[in-house]
Amino acid sequence: MCGIVGYIGPKAVVPVIIEGLRRLEYRGYDSAGIAVAGGPDGMQLRRAPGKLRNLEAVIEKSPIHGSFGIGHTRWATHGRPTEENAHPHRDCSGNLVVVHNGIVENYLALKKQLTAAGHTFVTETDTEIIAHVIEEELKHAPGIALEEAVRRAVKHLTGAFAIGVLSAHEPNKLVAARMGPPAVIGIGEGEYFLASDVPGILHHTRNIHFLQDGEVAILTPSGVTLTDFQGQSLPLKTQRITWDPIMAEKAGYKHFMLKEVNEQPRAIRDTTLGRISLTTGKVHLAEMQVSDEDFRNASQITIAACGTSWHAGLAGKFMIERLARLPVEVDYASEYRYRDPIADPRAIGLLITQSGETADTLAAQAEMIAKGSKTLAICNVVGAAITRKAQGTITTNAGPEIGVASTKAFTAQLTALFVLALHIAQVRGTITEAQSLHLVDELSKLPGKLEDVLRSVDDQCFQLAKIFHTANDFLFLGRGIHYPIALEGALKLKEISYIHAEGYPAGEMKHGPNALIDETLPVVCIATKDPNDPSSVLKYEKTLSNIQEVTARSGRVIAIAIEGDEEIKQLVEHTIQIPQAPELLLPVLEVVPLQLLAYHIAVRRGCDVDQPRNLAKSVTVE
Repeated sequence: MCGIVGYIGPKAVVPVIIEGLRRLEYRGYDSAGIAVAGGPDGMQLRRAPGKLRNLEAVIEKSPIHGSFGIGHTRWATHGRPTEENAHPHRDCSGNLVVVHNGIVENYLALKKQLTAAGHTFVTETDTEIIAHVIEEELKHAPGIALEEAVRRAVKHLTGAFAIGVLSAHEPNKLVAARMGPPAVIGIGEGEYFLASDVPGILHHTRNIHFLQDGEVAILTPSGVTLTDFQGQSLPLKTQRITWDPIMAEKAGYKHFMLKEVNEQPRAIRDTTLGRISLTTGKVHLAEMQVSDEDFRNASQITIAACGTSWHAGLAGKFMIERLARLPVEVDYASEYRYRDPIADPRAIGLLITQSGETADTLAAQAEMIAKGSKTLAICNVVGAAITRKAQGTITTNAGPEIGVASTKAFTAQLTALFVLALHIAQVRGTITEAQSLHLVDELSKLPGKLEDVLRSVDDQCFQLAKIFHTANDFLFLGRGIHYPIALEGALKLKEISYIHAEGYPAGEMKHGPNALIDETLPVVCIATKDPNDPSSVLKYEKTLSNIQEVTARSGRVIAIAIEGDEEIKQLVEHTIQIPQAPELLLPVLEVVPLQLLAYHIAVRRGCDVDQPRNLAKSVTVE
């Protein structure tokens, strides 16, 4: 989500850090900063909103020098993208600085305690809290080393963090700690590096230690030492990286799309971090100008989106209507204003877009506003055009998506829609506290289940691609909330492999698509179920009947099913199994095999997976 680069060594510090941050620009950011110490002027800090060139202009005007330092590119999660909110952040003395990736979920409680203890805060961020917590530990135990203060401080933090810490009082020392977001340590010849990802330092060293959860690294001119959070020594496990620079940006994956498919567990974690409480089951949506009263009085939610985001909107309709009992309409953004929609100030508009710059979606938003509706946005880019006119935004913290075919942005959108549906349901009183707790708990388990899917189905999809890559057509079928996933599976296949594919509601087969079925047609059927949900079981049983209609006509069925489902194995040629989950969360697990199937088929057909012909990532024309 953000970039971190730290350096201790004989080279000029500022150029090393700025160059490293530039190599991490692909991750996306909205402000940048650098802190340098070890020179005659103590801790020196320079920050700027916007791109790195703005920070470089600040440094050119006011140069800084030192023997060690750390830099950061920030993608805002708490607080606006301003100079004040940019990292690094300082303690009260200004002699200690922190950079941070992740979210401190309990920062408000910590801020209250620290304020009572006399600390003064100057930013809107959660990261500033970390600097003050470390300062407080140093105050309570004078003389302890910086790394010990960090080890004590992280035990107070709830959430996810990868941090880098410098103190002007401990020259030539850089301390890093990790719990969640990635961090790497670079081992050079007499120089040592910290980074949030390998590309930031790979041009200096290929010897890398991947910091693990619960580890603290101490970098000094004499080397790197490693401990756990309790202070016990740990061995440094250095790996030799053989990627070229382009491959480094892909983190060793052959294509950006495959990298982004595998980033989905992290993207879902980041989209939920700070927004759900596992203790109370409550959803917290910051900076939401649509009030609880607006949600209670709403006549409907009107969703407008394009392409993959439209499929997310269709799934969101099932989530909101099921949980919040509020009617939802879903429109193609490109069609919305041309149908002369009926004005309804009590309707709330919801725009879903990865880039936030899609022309059709912006036009739909303008039409909604003109009709008197308040609008919300689900968007992956902080500060994008769509968010500036919305009365509230749920940022999908998926990070930059380079591949044209959307993958992690889609599952992050599904996650954001589920969180929004839960929020509206809680506000409208259509869900009990026990139900909220259960669903929030299940949502928290989703990244782990997704990791299981990625490990278990990739080779299976690779083998299926060998069988089906020469097909001319595919049919994807699903019922209820699984129908949008059938549409998305078809879209992924046609986008990157150029095979004609259609998604259909399973019950509509007999109204036309049956005419296409023969022994040459692969039919992908989403046949999952939540055994605790009677309506889900009913849909599953009906889908089994549809599968039998296909096999009776010699169609070749690939079924997406729940682990342990032996009944469906007797009916179909191929089965891909996914873990059990509540009905409304199953789409996140179901779509991953469809993404991988499309990917492996496209690779086998020799297609340009990341940049398919005739398509663009951000469609800024109508």
